[in-house]
Amino acid sequence: MLTYLAVFGIVFGINVLPAFGPPTWLVLVVLHVSWGCNVVALVVVGATSACCGRYVLARSAQHLKPYLPKRYLRGVERAGKTLLARRGQAMAVIGLFLISPLPSAQLFIAAGLFNLPLLPVTLAFGLGRLVTYSLYLAVAGVAITSLSGAFRDFFGSPWSIAIEVLLVAVTVLGPLVVAGGDELPEVT
Repeated sequence: MLTYLAVFGIVFGINVLPAFGPPTWLVLVVLHVSWGCNVVALVVVGATSACCGRYVLARSAQHLKPYLPKRYLRGVERAGKTLLARRGQAMAVIGLFLISPLPSAQLFIAAGLFNLPLLPVTLAFGLGRLVTYSLYLAVAGVAITSLSGAFRDFFGSPWSIAIEVLLVAVTVLGPLVVAGGDELPEVT
């Protein structure tokens, strides 16, 4: 139980970030591999916490509106009203959150600024994430099963350890050799 609470916290934290967060599916795959979590529970907890995090991100964007320029806000409000003007357009917006290839952080910030109804948007996002997280974790499970022996043999071999030591030595000593050993290169 504590493991899934930690998963919830990690995924929530990533999904509250407005930018530069790792993809949630990748984090779930890493947690599955490292912690051995049940795939179904991981998908449900991951999708739920991703929805909660993105909802908080959208609500936070709404609270930033008073700090934005008035001219910008007029354009945002017009765009939001245009998006929701007709039922077909509103359904397209919901569909965008369901299967969008666009980064979801920016979509949720826009949803918050446009005053879109966040509950249907978040539910569509959650349904899409249930499908995609299931697919990613299923593929990861197959890869782990079929490739784990090969990786274990490679990464535990004396050759791979020697290559790693050599790469670390080149990384650490390379700048010193290039500088001639007289002085350390200036870091900017």
